[in-house]
Amino acid sequence: MAAKVRRISAKCVLYAFLIVAAVIWMYPFVWMLTASFKTQDEFWGSGLNIFPQHPTLENFVRSWNNANFSQYFLNTIIVTVCAVVIVLMCTSAAGYVLGRYAFPGKKALLGVFMASITIPLTFTIIPVYELLNGMHLTNSLLGLIIAECGGSHILFLMLFSSFYSGLPKEMEEAAIVDGCGFFQTYARIMFPLAKPVIVTVVIMQFIWTWNSFLMPLVLTLSKPELRTLAVGLYALQGEHVVDWTGIAAGATIAVLPVIVIFIALQKYFVDGIAGAVKS
Repeated sequence: MAAKVRRISAKCVLYAFLIVAAVIWMYPFVWMLTASFKTQDEFWGSGLNIFPQHPTLENFVRSWNNANFSQYFLNTIIVTVCAVVIVLMCTSAAGYVLGRYAFPGKKALLGVFMASITIPLTFTIIPVYELLNGMHLTNSLLGLIIAECGGSHILFLMLFSSFYSGLPKEMEEAAIVDGCGFFQTYARIMFPLAKPVIVTVVIMQFIWTWNSFLMPLVLTLSKPELRTLAVGLYALQGEHVVDWTGIAAGATIAVLPVIVIFIALQKYFVDGIAGAVKS
């Protein structure tokens, strides 16, 4: 009986700790969300109070229209969708080759891929900019899309490679008997089976590209109309005056699509990670 009481007490303490930690972790986000509905006077006068006394949508209207967030939102959607599609196609095809085929230099290639993880993103800004400038693609959405698709995407490669390597060889043999070549086997049989990993890659690349700041900032310096949401938020900080409620509204606009995408696809995300690790 005493042992049972101790277990229940330990669980209660653990749950209480987790609830407090969750509240502390979520408070800044909730405060930002509610601050986007406050007036400037209430923003400065309400302190840490998260409940707006006089809710208003003026901040959203100002951010969307006056701060050009409608254009930034469209730019972000274009760049993100294109980057997700390109990265998904490239990493799934490369992962299929790495997971299903043995070829000379495979281990060395994997070693190079893994070593590339240690290279910070900031180290690649100058060569990427020089490359795009030489191709006359700076200050363009196409150049920004190519830059966002760059990188070895080792995690995605490993997820696809691990998943494909766990599939039975009989599937490929049956496809060959039916007359399928390499590309047909990959596109019509193997790729559709990787749905959990596909969703995982889509979510992670979507979040990465949607929130990307440094690369869009560098590549759109002389063309403000090509800014993405992350850069547009930064631009709201004036030299002498900062529109904090406008920034809160803009941040809310920027973060809501990410939350919606993750909530809608979280089941497949967990399945993708678990399935790849299990394989």
